Amino acid sequence: MFPFGHGLSYGTFSYSGLAIDNSTIRPDGTVTVSVQVANDSDREAAEVVQLYLHQRHGSASRPVRELKGFQRVTVPAHGSQQVTFTVGPDARRFWSPTDRDWVLDSSVFDVGVGGDSTAELAASFEVTEG
Repeated sequence: MFPFGHGLSYGTFSYSGLAIDNSTIRPDGTVTVSVQVANDSDREAAEVVQLYLHQRHGSASRPVRELKGFQRVTVPAHGSQQVTFTVGPDARRFWSPTDRDWVLDSSVFDVGVGGDSTAELAASFEVTEG
């Protein structure tokens, strides 16, 4: 009935300006994801900003969306706040039961940010070997 992460709040929020500081990184690299969160209501309210990742291809099939970060922010009425996430190798790796080890693939990663798992703001970055 409701998407994962959906919650009731005293405010209504909108998201804009999703940005990733690098479009291409090496496997050991890190990207910084930022988004502007605006409180469109007449009172101060709290929102849980959620970051989801999807690995498009690799050595194994990956989930459509994985929650990789969240931050609870309190935004004043009609105000806005920038929220920043760091996505490093630990957020992109996964356990492979076949290899019995952690795997860090080169791939394109889709980033979604929002107040629930629908995370409608989207961007991407690529992890390359070279």
